[in-house]
Amino acid sequence: MNSGHNTFQAQSGSHNYRHQGGHGGGRPQGGHKPGGARHTAAPVPEEQMRVRRPQPNEIFGVVTALLGGSRLRVNCIDGKERIVRIPGRLKREAWIKTGDVVLVVPWEIDPLKGDVTWRYTRIQVEWLKNRNYLPRDFGI
Repeated sequence: MNSGHNTFQAQSGSHNYRHQGGHGGGRPQGGHKPGGARHTAAPVPEEQMRVRRPQPNEIFGVVTALLGGSRLRVNCIDGKERIVRIPGRLKREAWIKTGDVVLVVPWEIDPLKGDVTWRYTRIQVEWLKNRNYLPRDFGI
């Protein structure tokens, strides 16, 4: 009867979770809940951390507001507040939120506007502060 294929036949008493009333959700009451434990990243030894340092045309800034339309308000380390945009390349790979430290390239035609080129993690910001790239009271 078995021709190389695995077959399953429902027996009487088998559960049809779709039509069980009372607890919804498509699973038996007290059964396994979807999700589970979250994986956490292993700590990176300090000597292995690679942190992007600013190029001569880039400056550090802290995101103060999300303006919509891929635009942010950023307080830069030079004391200026800039409206910056997130290029599509960065928008897809990094979620930027209020309080994040970013690298900004000011526009030549309007120095109070610019583009975000990089977003730093908390660990990277600490690394930059420990090596005096950033002042201790800056950002996160």
